[in-house]
Amino acid sequence: METGAPAAFTPTRDAPAAKKGFWEDFTRFLGRREILPLLLLLPVLIFFIVWNLIPTLWLLGLGFYRFSLTSGRPPRFAGLYNYRNILSDAGIWFDLSRTFIFVFFAVVLETLLGMALGLLFWNSHRLPGRRIALTMLFSPMVLTPVAAGTFWRLIYDPTFGVLNFAIRSVGFPAIDFLGNSNVAFGAVLAVDVWMWTPFMVLMTLAALASVPKAELEAAEIDRLAWHQKLRLIVLHHGKFILMLGILLRTIDAFKTMDLIYDMTYGGPGSTTQLVAMTLYRRAFDSFNMGSSSALAVILLLISIAFTATFIFVLHWRERREATP
Repeated sequence: METGAPAAFTPTRDAPAAKKGFWEDFTRFLGRREILPLLLLLPVLIFFIVWNLIPTLWLLGLGFYRFSLTSGRPPRFAGLYNYRNILSDAGIWFDLSRTFIFVFFAVVLETLLGMALGLLFWNSHRLPGRRIALTMLFSPMVLTPVAAGTFWRLIYDPTFGVLNFAIRSVGFPAIDFLGNSNVAFGAVLAVDVWMWTPFMVLMTLAALASVPKAELEAAEIDRLAWHQKLRLIVLHHGKFILMLGILLRTIDAFKTMDLIYDMTYGGPGSTTQLVAMTLYRRAFDSFNMGSSSALAVILLLISIAFTATFIFVLHWRERREATP
């Protein structure tokens, strides 16, 4: 019986060679100049999308709904109802004005004290104990606000607080710093200034490090006064770093909540009730998710306005100085 001719043998690529070729192509793809930066940024982008972008979009959407966790009803679309309620609430305006006062005094005092201490430590490399002094100066900044609040709440205590012990020892009556509406706001403000002045010292030292030594030496030769050197040389070169520090402190002071929560919880009455504390109470005391989301969006817009204003002022001054 005749059999047909055997089928022609067609060589095929074996599996190991195919796998090797795939990995070579994949490695070559990863090695492309435009691909590698994207791969390095991918973890950051994923983190940003999951923890920032998605919650922000959820917050924006929830602000248009009437939704309370205690009502037992599903969310109902209400349009601008939450925003109209917030803008017509006199209590919110009082809390907002109190917050602006807190931000103004905190940032101004921290900036002035930070610049003064930064200038003091600037050229003090031969000062004995300089490193120990700087370490102690920066220690409040590394504390968490809750720890700092607890620490100062015990210091302010009218019965066994160390501050009132010192006051009584010189013959004066004890002061209820956190229970007296006349002094509670200033007491909390003092703690914020104590805690964040080291940050402005750090920003001042960074700004001073950017000043060219040649210009300072020329100023010494010309015998410029210290205020002229500060205005014409130091602030001219270090203003961007200082403005960045002021911007960061402004935004951070605007959202102060944890310090208030631990020290006074907004009291006595509403003396220390800042707008971030109001947001916390609406969200986690009243469980009004719709209203608190709308208030959070408003606070976010105010923070963006702060940033835009600082950037505009900084660039406006640069453009004005560059104009002949």
